[in-house]
Formats: sequence, C-alpha cells, structure tokens
Amino acid sequence: MHIDHRSRRRLALPIGLVLVMSVATCSSSPDGPDPTGGGLSKGGGGGGESIGSGGVGTSAPSGGMGAGGESGGVPGGGAGNSAVAGGRPGAGRGGRGGVAGGGPVAGSGASGAAGMTATGLGGSAGTRVIPAGGAGGNASSSSATTISTHCTSALPAGAQAVDVSQPSATIGTGTSASCTFAALNAAISKGGIITFDCGSAPVTIPVTSTMILSTSADTVIDGGNTITLDGQSQVQIFNYNHPDFMKSDTRVTLQHLTLVNGKTTPTQLIPTAPAPCSQGYDDGEGGALYMQDGNLTVIDCTFSNNQAALLGPDTGGGAIYITGSKNGAIIVGSIFTGNSASNAGAVGALFATLDIYNSVFTNNKATGNGANSDDPTQCSAINNDQNECGSGGNGGAIYQDGGDATSVLLCGVDVEDNVAGANAFGGGVFMTSDDYSGTITVQDSTITGNTGGSWTQVNSGPDLGTAFGVNAKASTITNATLQGVN
Repeated sequence: MHIDHRSRRRLALPIGLVLVMSVATCSSSPDGPDPTGGGLSKGGGGGGESIGSGGVGTSAPSGGMGAGGESGGVPGGGAGNSAVAGGRPGAGRGGRGGVAGGGPVAGSGASGAAGMTATGLGGSAGTRVIPAGGAGGNASSSSATTISTHCTSALPAGAQAVDVSQPSATIGTGTSASCTFAALNAAISKGGIITFDCGSAPVTIPVTSTMILSTSADTVIDGGNTITLDGQSQVQIFNYNHPDFMKSDTRVTLQHLTLVNGKTTPTQLIPTAPAPCSQGYDDGEGGALYMQDGNLTVIDCTFSNNQAALLGPDTGGGAIYITGSKNGAIIVGSIFTGNSASNAGAVGALFATLDIYNSVFTNNKATGNGANSDDPTQCSAINNDQNECGSGGNGGAIYQDGGDATSVLLCGVDVEDNVAGANAFGGGVFMTSDDYSGTITVQDSTITGNTGGSWTQVNSGPDLGTAFGVNAKASTITNATLQGVN
C-alpha cells in the first residue's frame, strides 16, 4: 500500500518570516525551466589492442568526457584524452581510465580542460583489476575563478564505485545498434550488475517508457562513461517505489552514466482554491529518478535538463527525488546542470539523508513560488489535511525536508548560479528538519551566485549565508566559501 507522508513535510518558518509568507501570492503559471540544459556529448573510446586515446567532447552546454581505451593482451592500457569544455555552465571532464588487459600497465584518465564557470574534473579510475585498474586523471585548473570541488576528508566506503567485472547482464554485443532500450529495460527489471558493450563510441539510448527498478534486489548500472540515457523530454527515466517507508536496505547505484531530458507528467492536480492557497500538483517528483524506501548511490554521473512537476508546494526534484530512505543518498563526483522542478531544482529528499561529495550544481531552478506553509489565516481550503499556502519554489539546487535525524553533508561541492522561486527560499540549498534533529555540514565547498530568500535557524552553529534556507539542530562550516558570510 502506498504511504503518503506529505502531512509530515510542513515548513517551520522562523519568527520574522511569517509576515513574508502572509503576503506571498501564488500563481498557476510558474516560471519556465532553464533553457540552457541539453545533452552532453562524450569522447570516443580508445584502441582495443594498443594504447588508445579517448575522443574529445565538444557539445554545448558542457564539455564532454573522453573515454579510456581498453587494452587487449598488450602491455599498455588505453589512456583517456582530455575533455574540452563546450562552454557555460559545466566544465570539461577528464577521460575515464583505460581498462588493463593482460599486460602490466593500467590505463589512465587525462585531466579535464577548464570550463567557463567551473573547474574541470579529473578522469575516473578504471573498473577492472586484472592486473590493475586505470588511474584517475588530475583535476585541471579553471580559466575563470578557481572553484574548489575536492573534499579533504576521506570518502566513506559507500562512496566508492562498485566493481562491475562480473556483470549480471551486459547490454549490447559490441555495436551501438545492439544497445537497445528493450534490452536495458528487461535487465533493469531483474536487478543485479548491468554493464554495456556498445562499441567504443559514445551511445545515446532513447528511453521510451519509465524503467521500473527492482525493489527486491540491489541494482548497479555502469555506463562506462560512454552511455547516455535520454528521456526525450517525454518520460521519467527510472522509478523505484517500495511500499514501505525508511525500512528497506535495497540499494540502487548509478555510476559513470549520463541522464538527460527526463520528465515527469504530474496528474494529481490540487483542487482549485483562491490564492494564496496552494496551486499546482501533489505528484510528479523526480524527472530522472524517483525513489521511495530505497537507498541510492550516484558516482561520476551527469544529470542535465531533467524536469519534474513545475508547480506545487511539496513536489519537486528536477533530476532526483528520494523519499523515506533508511540509509539515504550518497552522491559523488557528479554534475547537475539545467534541471528544474517546483522545489529542488536538481536533488530533492524527504526523510532521507543527503551526503554529497565533490560534485557540481549549476543553473538549476526551482520554478514554484510562495514557498509552503500550513496557515488557516491565509487559506481556508484543505489539501493533504492542511491549510496549504504557497506553491513551492524552495531549493534552487538541493532540497531536504523531514525529520528523524536525516541530515545534509556537503563536502567539496560547488553550488553556483541556481535559482529559487519567487517569494521562496534557498537558492542554493534548502533544508528543514521538522523536529530539529537533523544537522547540516558544509566543508571544502563553494556556494555562490545563487538567488532566493534565505535564513538560518539552528540550535547551535553559524549562519550559513544568503544561499541557504535552513532549520536544523546544528550547522557546521569548515573551509568553505558561502555567499553572504564574511
């Protein structure tokens, strides 16, 4: 049975903001999504029997990724070429490390070239260890402002890529034509480790219907830095929906993969009521991925131009929305750009901890307006057992709501040029711990250039500046640059 926890996600506004909310108006016509999103091309693969080199990605808006070559029985692993940035907003990425064959030398990822607004990221490691995996490339310097995207703390064990050398299913037989949506969809329904054999060139697989992830078995999908899944601005790409809440240990891992143009189609229209009562939808979360009562790991992935419901007080998650998660979400070395939703332009979480490392969030947008509150003095209509007022707009990039000690950790994270909705909060990050049991930690991160209302209300810790809207038990800032903080 489906459990609806919307009644538990009320925003607790600090004193002084109630007057702002009381005059906020709601609109049935939200701002449109950021038009800068688009697919990110990736470089071609290297040679199969000798030292090959990755191709060079050049498409806008962001740089591509060079793919490392795979050596056969010769001594050298392939080397990934440097990716060239296609321009604003994302930086280029280094090539993925070559896969070593029978020889003693592993492939290596070359460094990423600088983008216009963000630092290039180094290549990721090779996945096989016979005899050695590829080595990651070094991060490049940026021709614009240098942005630290590197967490100085050791990453937890759960933040490492899964070994996929023994897959449960391999999609394709060596050619791009063999890598079909039908084959991928069939494999995903069973769970397990899924890899691709689509040839050396990058491949885009059009997604024609939402793929339903197994809730009974762990799933790992490894795109090898050559696979793009394209929702074609028609369908949500992945859906994981377990009927319980904060109980399942099942985990989904997405690694070395690009997800673009995912889009939900909301259907649960909020009953019409005069403004400032809430407008829009109660559903439509997670443009690329929706997850309930599951656990998520995202490593070395790109999410671009994904869209969830654009209006509603509680809906959101342009790229990802995770709710009721026992162990939360871990995001590492990933890029989120040009995603949009009513709340949580890029990543949204409800009763789910978010641990985000070495990742970039740029030009994401929360398109709702008026935030959300339960206020019978402003709205006499009842929706979700409350007098809902406001139609979203919180969390231009990152959004976390709920309680039960679910927290937010940002380490080595770059959050720039994201936008909250009109009369809403947290242009960069929105977090509200309903029972003040959750904490927020910002370390080795740069959070600047974001637009929206702001506040920090914590029992202990510093003010987080003008990119945040936060209610929490405690806040911590370590070696971070935050807008509005001296």
